Amino acid sequence: QVQLVESGGGSVQAGGSLRISCTASRSTYVNYYMAWFRQAPGKEREGVATRRNLAVADSVKGRFTISRDDAENTLYLQMNSLKPDDTAMYYCAAARTRPGRALYAGEYSYWGQGTQVTVSS
Repeated sequence: QVQLVESGGGSVQAGGSLRISCTASRSTYVNYYMAWFRQAPGKEREGVATRRNLAVADSVKGRFTISRDDAENTLYLQMNSLKPDDTAMYYCAAARTRPGRALYAGEYSYWGQGTQVTVSS
């Protein structure tokens, strides 16, 4: 079965940093495509970063970095220079087949419960 568990969310002041994690079951980590998404209340779920090529969305480029620890089946998202509009629930997602659009939420069928990130001004 697919298992995705996010952790590390919290509250920080603008300009601060936070590192969140997504730990998957071994089978999920090895056999699925994985990515980070976020969603603020009333807004569309948006792609943040993908494990493939360690790519990040333009909206967070230069501030966020995705990394991986294959031995621990874990994906990380290092978030620096945080802004209030980064406030959202951050989700880890997985897809069985290669997404045509890696940062499009509709490409992913499996989701973790999310971890809340709140940035105050």
